[in-house]
Amino acid sequence: MKIFCVGRNYVAHANELGNEVPDEPIIFLKPKSALLQAHTPFYYPEFTNELDYECELVLRISKNGKYIQERFANKYYDAVTAGIDFTARDVQRDLQSKGLPWEKAKAWDNSAVIGKWVPFQNVKNKKDLNFCLYKNKELVQQGNSNLMINNFDKVIAHISNYFSVNIGDLVFTGTPAGVGECVVGDELEAFIEDESMLNLEIK
Repeated sequence: MKIFCVGRNYVAHANELGNEVPDEPIIFLKPKSALLQAHTPFYYPEFTNELDYECELVLRISKNGKYIQERFANKYYDAVTAGIDFTARDVQRDLQSKGLPWEKAKAWDNSAVIGKWVPFQNVKNKKDLNFCLYKNKELVQQGNSNLMINNFDKVIAHISNYFSVNIGDLVFTGTPAGVGECVVGDELEAFIEDESMLNLEIK
C-alpha cells in the first residue's frame, strides 16, 4: 500500500506559505507506516516544536493501473474521505533551506490520518464536494473540490505516469488555505459536507 500526496493543489494554500503555484501536480509519498491505524492514539512527535494540521480529501484506489488516461481515471478510485496530512513545519523549513528532501517532516510514522469512507456512488457531485476541519470546535479550514488546481482525475492520471497505482493505495489530494499549528490537548474533527469523518485528540 502506497500513500500518494499532492502538494500545493489550492492556489490560496500555495499563497499562504509563500510558494509558487505549480504548473503540474507536485507529488510526494508517505510510507505505509505513516498511516495511523484505526483506534490508535495520535501522539505529538518528539522531534518537532511546530506541528501543523493539513486537512484534505483522500481517495481510495480500487483498481490496478499504469499510464491511465484522464478520461478513464474515475474508474480507478471508488471512495473518498477526509484526512489530515500532519507536517513538522519547523523540520520542513530547515530541510528546505538546505535544499534537502523533507520526508522527515512529512512521512514519519502516524503522520497520515484518514476517516471513514464514503463510496462515490453516494456522492452527488465529486466536482463540488465541501470539506472542512474544526480545531476545538472552531472552524479553521474550509475547502471545495472545485477549487483544486488539478482535479481528482488529473491527479490520478499524472501519478500513474510515474508510479503504478494499486488497489488499496491512498491519494491525499491537497489542502486548502488555513493550515495551522496544533498542540497537545487539541481536538481535530474533519467533515465532508455535514458528515463527520474523523475525530482526533492530540496526546
